[in-house]
Amino acid sequence: MSDKIIRSNSDVVLIGAGIMSATLGLILKELDPTITIEIYERLDQAAAESSDAWNNAGTGHSAFCELNYTPEGSDGSIDPKKAISIAESFEVSRQFWSYLVQKNIIANPENFIKRVPHISFVWGDENVKYLRKRFEALQANPIFSEMIYSNDFTELKKWMPLVMAGRDETEKVAATSMAIGTDVNFGDLTRGMFAHLAQMEGVNMYFNHDVIGLKQRDNKVWRVKIKDLSTGQKRKAYAKFVFIGAGGGSLPLLEKADIPEGKGFGGFPVSGQWLKCINPEVIAKHGSKVYGKASVGAPPMSVPHIDSRMINGEKQLLFGPFAGFSTRFLKNGKYSDLPKSIQLDNIVPMVMAGLKNIPLTKYLIEQVRQSPEDRIEALREYVPGAESKDWVIERAGQRVQVIKKDEKEGGKLEFGTEVITSADGTLSVLLGASPGASTAVSIMLDVVTRCFKDQAKTSEWQTKFKTMIPSYGQELNKNPELLEQIRNSTTETLHLK
Repeated sequence: MSDKIIRSNSDVVLIGAGIMSATLGLILKELDPTITIEIYERLDQAAAESSDAWNNAGTGHSAFCELNYTPEGSDGSIDPKKAISIAESFEVSRQFWSYLVQKNIIANPENFIKRVPHISFVWGDENVKYLRKRFEALQANPIFSEMIYSNDFTELKKWMPLVMAGRDETEKVAATSMAIGTDVNFGDLTRGMFAHLAQMEGVNMYFNHDVIGLKQRDNKVWRVKIKDLSTGQKRKAYAKFVFIGAGGGSLPLLEKADIPEGKGFGGFPVSGQWLKCINPEVIAKHGSKVYGKASVGAPPMSVPHIDSRMINGEKQLLFGPFAGFSTRFLKNGKYSDLPKSIQLDNIVPMVMAGLKNIPLTKYLIEQVRQSPEDRIEALREYVPGAESKDWVIERAGQRVQVIKKDEKEGGKLEFGTEVITSADGTLSVLLGASPGASTAVSIMLDVVTRCFKDQAKTSEWQTKFKTMIPSYGQELNKNPELLEQIRNSTTETLHLK
């Protein structure tokens, strides 16, 4: 190891080699090919944490089947706003991915995206009533107009034979289906995007490099301290703009940055496990994503689903995820992550959020204490004929739910994605989880317009935005003709027919 510190200068530093950094890096290079970018990742490959297919709790979030995006009000009404917003964002992602395919930046889209029906499935009088109301609230919108509903047992057997096999035909059941749903392997997509980025002029990518310090100098330039984990070599990277998209590792780096906008933020880590099917005959019987209702107190990432996926070229069948508690912020993190994240400015929000979320704590304790038999019993609610010998435990990813200050309650636990940006637009940090990856393009476009304000307003950049995202600046749900045109186009380009 050399005692000499390596120094470098660039326009942009991206911390974390996940879907967010990959998306932002490619957008910026398309907008300005001369921009220089350095990317630092602490692991030895891209997309090994939250973006990896085994770690991602819902590959293909589009609000077609996730019931937690359509809460029922105290008056019994269904609010579709969040579902519409997420569905719009997913359409934006599809447009950007189509653009990447058209430019040969990404080859063979079938390697990362497949057409898979999205189904919501419930049982019991109250849940059936809820699903019918949800269907009516959503299907009235153009973006959900293809949704169909059924409470006919025979019909549902055709939609999801594995789920319906062995059920009592007198049981009250109902489901909705969106045939145009998709399964997305964000691990493959992310690695493909970085493979292209790494070959571009002005881009340097470093694996096994851990960011250990972050400070803004008087001239507004950020100094990023990095350690090469394989050699111990120290580096200092200087950049005009820094994006932190390090999953659970983002919170500690936000604290190191010490910006006023980042004060009071904390994190609550939630781990997960899957039941993975190892019987090819069972796997072959299921070909959809079937989501149910979450247990009381459960975090959104723990909404149960029996999920058909393509991972590394093979069809897989997963059930879960089962939530758990770990003090690690990353799957490959340290048990000291949570204690070290507690600061004077966030201790009150974290304590208050904890007190306000006792049902969540109780739920996580129950999940941790589950036996293998308990998990199989939970699976049998969705697959009545499930046999223990056909399923094994697979460790899922780690999520850090956002805790932030709240004037009324002192602290609030957020189940979503939060972007913190410095007032001068030189630093942007992404915290949180679901729906995350599926809405990465919309989130990163927002980062670009907030942090590169002057350039984003130019006619040149506006034209490029519309080239990458044909619907840029328009709401697809309010423009059915454009929505149909966009969907037909992306379906063709992404080979989703």
